[in-house]
Amino acid sequence: MSMVAIVPAPDMAGHRLAFLLAEDRVGHYPEFRAALVRAFDLDRVGLAAPGYLRAPSGQVHALVFLGRSGEPFPSGVEIQAVVPALEPLDEEATDRDLWAILRWLVAETGGPWRVEELDATGRLYRIPAARD
Repeated sequence: MSMVAIVPAPDMAGHRLAFLLAEDRVGHYPEFRAALVRAFDLDRVGLAAPGYLRAPSGQVHALVFLGRSGEPFPSGVEIQAVVPALEPLDEEATDRDLWAILRWLVAETGGPWRVEELDATGRLYRIPAARD
């Protein structure tokens, strides 16, 4: 459905992480936290390593999980693109990838959260990637 896949950690030689997006309160809806814990085995892995996703463009993205004292883990997540060290980001592909990652997360969460509603919200706000 989403064309997003969990992948092993990439070789970072000659690459950098480019910050794209942060959500510092994934526990706003505990189901989102639970979906990340399940997908990336965070009960076992914890803060030891990011999770990695390959998005539709083929680009790998790191999900860096954040911990906050006194809150269940993860308390937040940053999404960063793994890119060649000196290359600029392809902004259009990055936007499409981020939308695909959000769709993947909603699908993983399930329950009352549906991809169709995310897409409708994206179209309402005229997010170009939501129209693809």
